[in-house]
Amino acid sequence: MSQTIQNLIQKMCDKDEAEAYIYADKLAQIGTEEVIQALLEVLKSEDIEDAYLAARALSRMENNQEALVSLFEVIHEKKNQNRNGGFVQMLEGFDLTESFVDILRIYLFGNFKASQLAKDFLDSVEFEITPRVLKKAEKHWNHFKNNVNPNSDDFEIKKAEVEEIFQEINELLNGG
Repeated sequence: MSQTIQNLIQKMCDKDEAEAYIYADKLAQIGTEEVIQALLEVLKSEDIEDAYLAARALSRMENNQEALVSLFEVIHEKKNQNRNGGFVQMLEGFDLTESFVDILRIYLFGNFKASQLAKDFLDSVEFEITPRVLKKAEKHWNHFKNNVNPNSDDFEIKKAEVEEIFQEINELLNGG
């Protein structure tokens, strides 16, 4: 790794650095494959603050699509379930057109902030949806239905939303 990138990563991860986000933004401007790989290591690290900064940098890069899979992995990790809203927010810097199932999973299983952000994506992104994608989404919906209190207000709200989404998708897929 080049010395410049190493120094920027170090400064971004320095707990005494009051404006570490500036270094994240500088890394995003460089935006090379080398930077992406270095940031992915930080994203997957145990330090949540450093991981948020890495996600910020990755979301601001031009050619960042290869990092999306890793970001979803971090978001879906059980240990991050109650603190993944910041990661979900960073998804706005990525092309999500092929991420319907992941976004639906976040909507269903995420904390309040993550779920609300995912709902915004569900409402605004034009996803590429095939019958196979729909089948995977329905699998996650069934898992959610079987593992949540069906009498909760949250369940009823999500049930109405998801059933409407699935109905619209079925109409589109079936031509009408």
